[in-house]
Amino acid sequence: MNRPRVRRALGPLLAAALLTAGATACGGSAPELTVEGAYLPRPVTTDTAGAFMTIRNAGGTDDRLTSVSSDISDDVQIHTTVGGTMRRVASLPVPAGGALELRRGGDHLMFMDLDRRPAEGEKVPVELRFEKSGPITVEVPVEATNHVPGSHPHTQ
Repeated sequence: MNRPRVRRALGPLLAAALLTAGATACGGSAPELTVEGAYLPRPVTTDTAGAFMTIRNAGGTDDRLTSVSSDISDDVQIHTTVGGTMRRVASLPVPAGGALELRRGGDHLMFMDLDRRPAEGEKVPVELRFEKSGPITVEVPVEATNHVPGSHPHTQ
């Protein structure tokens, strides 16, 4: 008599185990973050500077950019721009299988009260910290103040 009860009890447990295994295989992998296209337009003054880049997540789990630090400012903020209004936020999402685009006119990093004005051609070390992933240090090249990615200044 115990045998049918055992089968009935194992059926739901086996189904739950298979569903859990399937969820893990179909997107439960850890975030896999990479950074590309980073640049910092040379600031006009030492008041502020912006930095832009794309943070890609090839993993199966969302992550969040939670803080940033650099040796040119003690106050690096994460900003979003909505409807033309820029505001500081605590974090920004880096979606699984997607990217966080930090670009002019949109989400970006803002360096406040610069310790110094970096020179064009210099590389500024920037450490990005995330909710789930380990920190990533990026050597961000300082470009011309009016730099636009993909443009070629010699052909304008």
